[in-house]
This record gives sequence, C-alpha cells and structure tokens, in this order.
Amino acid sequence: MASEWRKITTTKMWWLLALVMFGYMAFLGAVLGFSLTQSTEPTGPGMGGGGVPSGLEAAQATYTVGASLGYVFPLIVGALAMTGEFRHQTITPTLLYQPVRSTVLFAKLAVNLGLGLVYGVIGTLGAVIGAAPLLGTVGDGLYLDNGEVWGNLIFSVVSLAIWAVIGVGLGTMLTNQVAAIVIILAFTQFVEPILRIGLAAGGDALDLGAMSESAKFLPGAAAEALVGSSFYAASGLELLGRWAGAAVLIAYAVVFAVIGRFTTLRKDIT
Repeated sequence: MASEWRKITTTKMWWLLALVMFGYMAFLGAVLGFSLTQSTEPTGPGMGGGGVPSGLEAAQATYTVGASLGYVFPLIVGALAMTGEFRHQTITPTLLYQPVRSTVLFAKLAVNLGLGLVYGVIGTLGAVIGAAPLLGTVGDGLYLDNGEVWGNLIFSVVSLAIWAVIGVGLGTMLTNQVAAIVIILAFTQFVEPILRIGLAAGGDALDLGAMSESAKFLPGAAAEALVGSSFYAASGLELLGRWAGAAVLIAYAVVFAVIGRFTTLRKDIT
C-alpha cells in the first residue's frame, strides 16, 4: 500500500483536484445558501415558501451539498488510480512487483478510501465555509451547534470516501481513462439527476410505486440517504433510510470491484 500512496502523492493531480473541489463546493455552498435564505414566507416547519427548505433543513442541505453534487471529484480520483496504470503502462511493473492481482486491487481500494476521506473533509469544509456567512447573517442561523447537523457532516465525509472506492472499481472495469472520465461526468451531472426526477415523477403520474421506488436505489440517491440530507429534497424525492443507503452505496463499490477483478484483471496484461 505504501507504493500506492507514493503513486498518488508524488503527482500534482490529487491536490489540484482537491483545490478545485474546495473552490467548487464553497461556490455551491454560497449559491445554495443565498438561494435558501431568500425564502421569506415559511409554509410549514423547516420549509420556506413553495416547499423550499429553511432553517435546520436549509443548513443540512447546504452543508452537505458535496454529497449531492461534489462526489464527482473523489469518483474521478478513484478511477484515475487504476486507469492511470493502463494509460502510462505502469500496470506491468506493478504486477511484476506484486503478481497477486487481488492484492493490488485491494491496496488501491484501501488507499483511495483514505484519500476519499481527505476529499470528503475538503469538500464538506468548502461547503460549510461558503454557506455559513449567509446562513449566519441573513438566514435562520448556522446550526453548527446542532448534533444532527454534525451527524450529517460526518456522514457526508464518509459518503465521499466511498465514492472514491467506487471510482477504483469503475476504473478497473473501464481502463480507458478518457472513456471513464466522460462516462463519470455524463452520469453524475446529467444521467442520474434526470433519472431520479424522471423516475419519481413518472412513477407518481402513472401510479407505479415500483418505478418511484427504483429512484432511491441510484448511487447518488443512496449517498444522500447515508448523509441524511438531500439537495433534491425540495423536488419531493424521497430517500432510503441511512443504513439502507449505506448498504446500497457499498454494494455498488463491491460489485464494480468484483466485476473489474474478474474481467480486466483476469486478462493477460503486457
């Protein structure tokens, strides 16, 4: 595992992406915080006019925006850990040094879980720093003394760490680095958000409960369930319970890693 850490920390990519993630999360936190503090006509507990979260729910949704929109960064970092081996043709010396391929994969999963925790802290901290000034001055308060909010923050870090592990599995299946990144960006930024809203709305319109329920099992929805707060809550999208969401998200990581192990890492590599 020491060699895997060196592969990551001796390049600029990991900290450049971390800086971009911090800035992006701070920006989104500020934008979302500003948007939610503009709701001045509450229509129910914790809700602003038009069903917009306010108060405690606004703080939860804003502080954990990384779990809703920022998980693309640890996902890409995890994918690069494996696709970079094939792109730069370092996979051959890696397997010569450690011929047990399951050990190589496990080392990458473990190291990127740790790196994902770092990204989780950076992304969550960025969202808090971006949102806190607005929530504290023109909103209903920071809520940083609230135990439930701290629970959301901790699980936000955990969920982002799991995304890095998922990225390793995905990168093991899709060894072409460009293809992997394109698929990650397309799925996280377009496909899943559209699927989540479309399945939920279509299921309600057609009175198909199973269709609506299926949206809860998408990876992004499972991550938000683990966190216990959702950026999409204002759209009426329901989530699984926290531990069910954790189980689904971990299942994605395990399935991708197993598929990669018995497809890509089972082939002859030159």
